[in-house]
Amino acid sequence: MRLNQNILLMGKKVALVPYTSQHVPRYHEWMKSEELQRLTASEPLTLEQEYAMQRSWREDVDKCTFIVLDAEKWQAQPGTTEESCMAGDVNLFLTDLGDPSLGEIEVMIAEPDCRRKGFGTEAVLMMMSYGVTKLGLTKFEAKIGQGNEPSIQMFHKLHFEQVAVSSVFQEVTLRLTMTEPERQWLVEQTSHVEEKPYRDG
Repeated sequence: MRLNQNILLMGKKVALVPYTSQHVPRYHEWMKSEELQRLTASEPLTLEQEYAMQRSWREDVDKCTFIVLDAEKWQAQPGTTEESCMAGDVNLFLTDLGDPSLGEIEVMIAEPDCRRKGFGTEAVLMMMSYGVTKLGLTKFEAKIGQGNEPSIQMFHKLHFEQVAVSSVFQEVTLRLTMTEPERQWLVEQTSHVEEKPYRDG
């Protein structure tokens, strides 16, 4: 999605930056992990396929992707590369043609050292805020593998409720509707987030 290609979102623990070609080699290394392939229901791609995927994600109007950076590490000293601070990614899919107000959200904290630090929680909150304010979303869904208990628990803490279980795909679907109280809660949770212009590299 080109809408977010020049936007940097700065939180307390994480920074969200657009997924660019400079991030592809590290992302490609992550996705060689059988654990991550299982948790994300992904197939391994060649490096060339990964570059093509990155380009399609930038161009497609129904996908919004940010790379999650370790904000403290990234800001620690000038000249620190984004690639060395990459923690994971967070995505929104706007694929329900009958309901443009619905976004499917997913997050992956790929770096083991970055897990269980609240990175995924803040990244999801920041992405939901972006979806509500910039994309006009009022409903979010998360589809998570039944065995991914940490992710299921995280979304429950973010007020998502389980609405379906698929034994075929071995996944649960959780949903959050942005009522006025939920919107107010989201504003409070993300009041510290700064939006800044992003410069590739």
